[in-house]
Amino acid sequence: MTMEFTDRVSRVEPSATLAISALATELEAEGADIVDLSVGEPDFPTPENIVEAGKDAMDAGHTGYTTSAGILELREAIADKLAADGLEHDSDEIIVTPGAKQALYEVVQSLVEDGDEVVLLDPAWVSYEAMVKMAGGDLTRVDLSETDFQLEPALDDLAAAVSDETELLVVNSPSNPTGAVYSDAALEGVRDLAVEHDITVISDEIYKEITYGVEPTSLGTLEGMADRTVTVNGFSKAYSMTGWRLGYFAGPEDLIDQAGKLHSHSVSSAVNFVQHAGLEALETEDAVTEMVTAFEERRDLVVDLLAEHGVDVAVPEGAFYMMLPVDDSEARSASDASGDEPRADDQAWCEGAIEDAHVATVPGSAFGTPGYARISYAASEERLEEGIERLAEEGYL
Repeated sequence: MTMEFTDRVSRVEPSATLAISALATELEAEGADIVDLSVGEPDFPTPENIVEAGKDAMDAGHTGYTTSAGILELREAIADKLAADGLEHDSDEIIVTPGAKQALYEVVQSLVEDGDEVVLLDPAWVSYEAMVKMAGGDLTRVDLSETDFQLEPALDDLAAAVSDETELLVVNSPSNPTGAVYSDAALEGVRDLAVEHDITVISDEIYKEITYGVEPTSLGTLEGMADRTVTVNGFSKAYSMTGWRLGYFAGPEDLIDQAGKLHSHSVSSAVNFVQHAGLEALETEDAVTEMVTAFEERRDLVVDLLAEHGVDVAVPEGAFYMMLPVDDSEARSASDASGDEPRADDQAWCEGAIEDAHVATVPGSAFGTPGYARISYAASEERLEEGIERLAEEGYL
């Protein structure tokens, strides 16, 4: 029997990071010590009080279905958190999801039809493209690599990219993979274009609590944006709860009504006892502050180490990533994971770096920006130092 697959699945390419993951697994199986600078999650344990809250919820019997949109107590607590950020949403304008990725998927599926234009700001998180393609949308991309990944200097480029035909714009600040935090002037520029062209905007704020010396503005707080912004956030990054799978989105009531249909017919609800742990997480501040302080120290360490080797990077103001410009001299001789054809630029650089230096990174082309590798500094200072030193010793810096 030969199965025939849908266009919506066939149009999505496998993740560009698969070759790196496969190489890492193969090398580790052979006994290699891999310094993993590719991870997209904090290396800190979930704070103990949150873990205990989850256990207590299970002991209390919170193991069945909940209301599809999420338990009322958590939605009310999220509404209070959003209000503190300047966003006014009632509990019935919030859906709690199994991770922020599910929130994004539901919003895109609810808003994007075949042929609809969606605008991304590159470098852009890898799953945005896949989600849009699965919904049948067409992508227009705005390159921020020439402006140190900041949006404000590229507003003219964004203005040229959007039109009355644009259905959706995705803004991710702080950004994965760059760590950039967009200025208020940049967000005001987004607001002006969204209002002018009647564009809905997703504001992906999953890293909002992880910033260094800046206070990111929530896009939906700007005048004219309340009824056209969908704010997405979650618990994975700020509270080191990646495996718990808990996120949410807030938006206009009509969107919540429509997205709620998809939510109820797919995941039913987020896990009951995890939602109770989320309630505790929203009351957790000290552990978050300690983690952010550690990330800032690591960021400064990596920037200094790279500078010692003559490598300048755009210094991130949030998240725990930075984009490393890569020299393709090594890439020209690197082979792909199968050892057959030469690979180009950043993909080959990353494959060569893991083969030769045993350091795992993510190629910038995975995010729509070739010529870079994404480094995560969600690793100990010792491992960060070792990773940078290995790259230098093998000629990758």
